[in-house]
Formats: sequence, C-alpha cells, structure tokens
Amino acid sequence: MDAPGYLSHDVWSYDFTTARTRNSSPVRILNTVDEYTRMALGCRVAPWIGARDVRRELEMLFRRHGKPRTIRSDNGREFVAASLVSWLAEQGVACAFIEKGRPQQNAYVERFNGTMRDETLNGEEFNNVLEARVVLEAWVEEYNERRPHRGPGMKTPRQFAAEWKKGTE
Repeated sequence: MDAPGYLSHDVWSYDFTTARTRNSSPVRILNTVDEYTRMALGCRVAPWIGARDVRRELEMLFRRHGKPRTIRSDNGREFVAASLVSWLAEQGVACAFIEKGRPQQNAYVERFNGTMRDETLNGEEFNNVLEARVVLEAWVEEYNERRPHRGPGMKTPRQFAAEWKKGTE
C-alpha cells in the first residue's frame, strides 16, 4: 500500500464502466485514477454501486493514499448526490464536475476505462462478479506495476510516482 504523500494529491478522477456476466448479470466498475501519475488507485467491482458505495470506496482510498485536493467526475447521479458532495466538502476535497456530454474533460479515467475495456472486458466472459473482481484487480496490478506508459516517459505508473516522490523530498 502507498503511504500518504506517495501521490501528487492534486487531482484524482473517477468514473464507471460496466460489463456483464455470462448469464447477463450486471457488473459495475468504479475506477479511480491519480491524474498526474496515472496510477490506478481503486477498482471497485460490484453488481451495483450507489452514492453510499462511492463514499465507502473513497474512505478506503483516503486511508490508503491520503486525500486529493480535487476529484473530477461526470455528473452521474452517484457523483452529484448531495450526501457525497457535502461529505467531500467536509473532507476538504473539491468536486470538479465536467460539462455534460464532454467525456474528454475527464480524459485520464476515460482513457483508463477504455484501456481496461480493450484489454480485458471485451475479451473476458465472467461467470460472476467475484471472478470479474479477481481478473480486474490482477489487470490493475499489471497496469500499475509492469507495463510502461508513454505519458510518464515509458515508466510504469508506480515507477513514475516513486521518482516523483523522490524528487519532491
């Protein structure tokens, strides 16, 4: 786990993507990404995810990584729920909502979700949500730890974050 201070703590972004099991049961995936390091911070997989679940995920991420200054999202009902927005304000985290119909304003998590879809969701048939969770957690680990990315200078997000942290100390 990362200690607070490992990430830039400037802007995180989060968004949903979806899949289905073999028997057509829904699989909802909430991905959270640090925009500067491009590190995938969280990947919550469940049949459904509401505003309360988003808050629980953020509570866990805040304990694990510290809090960002801002969290960017679209205007989905889970993200704009008054209970979540007021809780984030209490945490000192600003909400940055993108304009409706402008996913490019949330480019980092949209790119992450597209890569996840291309590399796993389009090619996997999950028997159940638990299997989806296991497969996607393994994919996120590979994404963060083993595959270099062009944006951070052909480093993995983990390597880039470690170098960034070392340079700020």
